[in-house]
Amino acid sequence: MSSDAKRPKIEGDYVETRDERLQNFLQWCHEVELTISNKVFLSKEGTVAEYGMMAKQNIDEGEVLFSIPRNALLNQQTSKVKAVLEESKGILENTSGWVPLLLALMYEYTSSQSHWKPYLSLWPDFKALDHPMFWSKEERNKLLKGTGICQAVETDLTNIQNEYTDIVLPFIQSHSNLWNPEKHTLDLYKSLVAFVMAYSFQEPLKEEEEEEEDDNEDPNPPMMVPMADMLNHVSNHNAKLEYSPDCLKMVAVRSIQAGEEVFNTYGQMANWQLLHMYGFTEPHEENVHDTADIQNSVVHQAALQLAQTEEDQHLLTEKWSTLCDMGIVGDKGAFIFGKKGCLTDTELYTTLKVLCMEKDEFDAFQEDREWEEADDEDEVTQALSNEGLPELTPTWRRLLHVATGIALNAYTEGVEADRMLLEDQEVLGRMNSRNRRALQVRYGQKMILQQIQQLTQSGSSMSKTS
Repeated sequence: MSSDAKRPKIEGDYVETRDERLQNFLQWCHEVELTISNKVFLSKEGTVAEYGMMAKQNIDEGEVLFSIPRNALLNQQTSKVKAVLEESKGILENTSGWVPLLLALMYEYTSSQSHWKPYLSLWPDFKALDHPMFWSKEERNKLLKGTGICQAVETDLTNIQNEYTDIVLPFIQSHSNLWNPEKHTLDLYKSLVAFVMAYSFQEPLKEEEEEEEDDNEDPNPPMMVPMADMLNHVSNHNAKLEYSPDCLKMVAVRSIQAGEEVFNTYGQMANWQLLHMYGFTEPHEENVHDTADIQNSVVHQAALQLAQTEEDQHLLTEKWSTLCDMGIVGDKGAFIFGKKGCLTDTELYTTLKVLCMEKDEFDAFQEDREWEEADDEDEVTQALSNEGLPELTPTWRRLLHVATGIALNAYTEGVEADRMLLEDQEVLGRMNSRNRRALQVRYGQKMILQQIQQLTQSGSSMSKTS
């Protein structure tokens, strides 16, 4: 359906309060030909967090809410420092691929003459960013132990430090006419990393590029998308960003009623990912994409516990080595479970099958290279769904049950302790935002793991030969 898009007025329909920064931003939108439908407006009132977009009139599925020309996007290709970044492309290469964008943002954010100043003025105070990377290590370990976030943050902080020290600082020192180490500090760089994590967009690869990606083609770098980054996220979103050669468009994916907030989606994000990358969570019961991990190493630990003799342990070593050679498991890998079953079902199915083989089965498996024959995908998915877990063979259930117990024991407290906190509204009301968000992450994960434990319970006490 065609949109009612037009250039935004400086006052009136597109903003509900006389917010000078917002008015300046809308003036800038007019200048760069960013068009916005007259059926929506920007506001801080009625939204779930800070600025957001509200429906002023009923909106039909397929309507364009706003359209952004590509020259209004902020990235290393549109920044004033484009030329120097392009000339230095080779020395700025790094694992994340973010360094050129971050250098561009450091320049534009601190330049009083930046073309992007009206847009940048709407960015939140970096001191208000509340990603776990800004928590103390002690607080992370206390609130997030067992969730996987602590390890992810430590990796982030190490990478940020190394990236700044080894690449960014030498570069800005050699370009002192554009950057200043006293102004463009590690702290600013760290804040911008968090901001890019939370607010940037990454254009999906085209189909032909996706095929090339299988041959190690790099994904598109992130970019800042004015207006789009003002929309808040929920799993049950009502709009999405679409990409075309000339512009990006926010399109309604279902009807939106007048008075509703317009929500984009950041993707199928579990609460631990939302907290780690964006600094917020959804209520665990509302996040249909919530997940819990069982580390590969935990399954190996469970198999070791169930190995009754030295011969069993030796055989387990061979089996695990085979799974590593197959690329099924690794030192840092994990099996991921959602609310309806395993999301990495092929990997877990193969792991359970191999680890639960008797010696003669395993010898035949190796000799015949049976792993080259793929299992039926539908059968695998069904077997590791919530409906299929109770029907697994007893040895498979027992192994998964023990592994789940180990995963649950990694948290500081059990499921019931967190349940009691969530049910006590008075206690919840006294909690700060970090405690509340961490609680949503922990409890959501524990509920998924507890469900797996219950579904595999009947196999937990079977004998080894059952």
